Amino acid sequence: MTSANEIRSAFLDYFARHGHSVLPSGSLVPGNDPTLMFTNAGMVQFKNLFTGAETRDYARAATSQKCVRAGGKHNDLDNVGRTARHHTFFEMLGNFSFGDYFKAEAIERAWDLLVNEFTIPKDRLLVTVFSEDEEAFRLWGKISGLTEDRILRIPTSDNFWAMGPTGPCGPCSEIFYDHGEQIPGGLPGSPDQEGDRFVEVWNLVFMQYEQVNEDHRVDLPKPSIDTGMGLERLAAVLQGKHDNYDVDLLRVLIDASAQFSGTDPDGDGKVSHRVIADHLRSSCFLIADGVLPSNEGRGYVLRRIMRRAMRHAHLIGCAEPHMHKLVPALIGEMGPAFPELLRARALVTETLKLEEERFLRTLDRGLGLLADAVEALPDGAVLPGETAFKLYDTYGFPLDLTEDALKAQGREVDLAGFEQAMARQRQEARAAWSGSGEAATETIWYDIREAEGATEFLGYDTEDAEGKVLAIVIDGAEASEASEGSEVYVIVNQTPFYGESGGQVGDTGTIHIAGGGEVAVENTLKKLGDLHVHTGRVAGGNLRTGDDVRLVVDSDRRRRIRANHSVTHLLHQALRDVLGDHVTQKGSLVASDRLRFDISHPKPVSAAELAQVELEVNEVIRQNSPVSTASMTPDEAVAAGALALFGEKYGDEVRVVRMGDAVPENGASAFSVELCGGTHVRRMGDIALLKIIAEGGVAAGVRRIEAVTGEAAREHLSQRADTLHDAATLLRTTALEVPARIAGLLEDRKRLEKDLSDARRQLALGGGSGQDDAAGISEVGDIKFVGRRLDGVSPKELRGMIDDAKRKVGSGVVALVTVTDGKAALAAGVTDDLTDRYDAVELIRLGAAQVGGKGGGGRPDMAQAGGPDGDKADDALSAIENAIAAKAG
Repeated sequence: MTSANEIRSAFLDYFARHGHSVLPSGSLVPGNDPTLMFTNAGMVQFKNLFTGAETRDYARAATSQKCVRAGGKHNDLDNVGRTARHHTFFEMLGNFSFGDYFKAEAIERAWDLLVNEFTIPKDRLLVTVFSEDEEAFRLWGKISGLTEDRILRIPTSDNFWAMGPTGPCGPCSEIFYDHGEQIPGGLPGSPDQEGDRFVEVWNLVFMQYEQVNEDHRVDLPKPSIDTGMGLERLAAVLQGKHDNYDVDLLRVLIDASAQFSGTDPDGDGKVSHRVIADHLRSSCFLIADGVLPSNEGRGYVLRRIMRRAMRHAHLIGCAEPHMHKLVPALIGEMGPAFPELLRARALVTETLKLEEERFLRTLDRGLGLLADAVEALPDGAVLPGETAFKLYDTYGFPLDLTEDALKAQGREVDLAGFEQAMARQRQEARAAWSGSGEAATETIWYDIREAEGATEFLGYDTEDAEGKVLAIVIDGAEASEASEGSEVYVIVNQTPFYGESGGQVGDTGTIHIAGGGEVAVENTLKKLGDLHVHTGRVAGGNLRTGDDVRLVVDSDRRRRIRANHSVTHLLHQALRDVLGDHVTQKGSLVASDRLRFDISHPKPVSAAELAQVELEVNEVIRQNSPVSTASMTPDEAVAAGALALFGEKYGDEVRVVRMGDAVPENGASAFSVELCGGTHVRRMGDIALLKIIAEGGVAAGVRRIEAVTGEAAREHLSQRADTLHDAATLLRTTALEVPARIAGLLEDRKRLEKDLSDARRQLALGGGSGQDDAAGISEVGDIKFVGRRLDGVSPKELRGMIDDAKRKVGSGVVALVTVTDGKAALAAGVTDDLTDRYDAVELIRLGAAQVGGKGGGGRPDMAQAGGPDGDKADDALSAIENAIAAKAG
């Protein structure tokens, strides 16, 4: 019998002999595709090669890619264990050509491997091609010798692959294996194609087009090949099995589950053992790739997978954690091919054990809640779907377990109600999902953390310490050495450098290399909660793993950060004192030059309130009392009156920071008591001074306060004093008199603007050559007309000028135009006695058309419009005058 491990090796060896670079599987967390939750196909790690966004030093590749389909578009979770070929985790064997070979060699290699290398009988194979792909049809006949009735033309999208609505695409060709007449099912493309007789084994995608838009497709300059063959399906064929769960790769896990549970692997718990085997693989590989169980995103899907398996372990009678016992069997079977399992063995085992312990407690609680819910129901009544869903969604109690528990009482669940609630939850989950590829889930940090352990942080007590280099990362990969000029990530066994977290920025400084050279540290990151990663550039010499180094924090920058961080604690308490206990922190930024503090508050904080907050904080600063810290459990900290900061994650022990002398009226042990892992001043006086410089809204019910401390606060006040002095000098007054002097100038300006407006109105009615009086009134037939161009007049003043002109005319039509910045603004007015003959809106539209405007608005006695072509202003007046003349007597 050919084992799955031998099949994997044979596949990769075959393509290595034919010029392919054999590459390791990509991570299950795709780093180059934000649209995917998990890697679900072999081509994912090569996406940028297919799109042309990236080039590499090889044109052919082969992989065995680990894949997960358990969330989003590709979700096989609910079918797992009940069918022969559904999995959440599977391996995709694939060979790829990036602008190298195309259809002929792809078909030839696939056929040769299956028939000649794996000796699959030719008469058990048939293929499909896209109905329009005549080239593939001819090549299959020529290379395989298959008769035309075994080369099926499929006219649907099943045989046309696309990366998305746009991008690379092309026809594909699927290879099917016939499991025999004894199994129901029809040929691909037939009404019975969903049966199990003909099983797709391999899909060859011929990328030859680029979909530019919905209606336009062009040829790719370099056609490429992307293939995928499920290892489990191929193993079933080569091992003479019809069911993937009967192949050795999964059977080892099924038998281990049966052994530890003391049950029959093929008895009543058959489905449960299958689910456990499949979900064990998904869970272990996801954890090894950096995903940990949580209540959102990938972590939520992982937790769902884990709990589904744990529920099935419970169904077969496991009262104690079961899944972690199966990890050795999985690693023994797949560890040699996937070394990440070996590296993450301890993390995987502990995560599974802890999660199952929590889930077993959930089951106990859920059964009790279910009993309470049933007790309130009439005899024989169904359990409401909303209740079942609440048990599932809020308490993690699965629906099937609810159904099983109710069967003994002759009750059922309102499944329709449950599905409605589930559909609503799925819709909300889809809306909340924000993609993938987050830096926080980069596998490399889990690998380093597992291999080297946590970084010991020394920065609470010192800013200068010795350490040993444990790992160097360059361009996303571990390196043993970094030369001068290299951009690096450096992990040391212990460090005084604070890693960015909790709103506080990371430290900068210098890593001095023993024997000469240094690394300029530009930032420090915190990965996985306790791995400090120094980022920067090798400024001299060479850095190697194992080097002894001296780490020196930029002390002045750290001092300013400490002051800004400590004052956020004081600011938090003062805001609660002034505004109320509803105030809680919603976010912060603690940098070296400033601080930003977001709070929950339903309205703007007034200037008087800000002044009161600022006064209170500065009073505490002047106390110059020492800052104290202590470690305790979270419960002890809360009992001591500590406030938990927004966004922080706390473990079994927390760091409690006390600042300032106690305020008698609130009964606290200090002015401020908070949980915080950041760095702080040693005494309140080190902050020196707080100055709030801005307050504003950032979201509904969230206000943002910006402030500075110490030297930055002094500089801010100094700049304001200088500005005030300069203003007083310009105004020829004292600093104290500046506000009154400015108020007087504003009043003078207001009066002058009124006088100017009045003068412009008079100008609008002034006389000119050929006009019959000083008001600028001319006769157009029997109609008095005032038409004037008033450059420099604000368009806002035209309406008042029109009213003035109409009063002076008595009976007539007025049209005014002004040009500002090359644009024309027009206004027209008709006295009330003439509105039955002339409509101001019609007249203004004629004028607007001349200056490139469209339409106009107003009433029959007053209308306004504008246009972009101010050079045609005189033409606009002429058009209005001509329209008046056409109707004049």
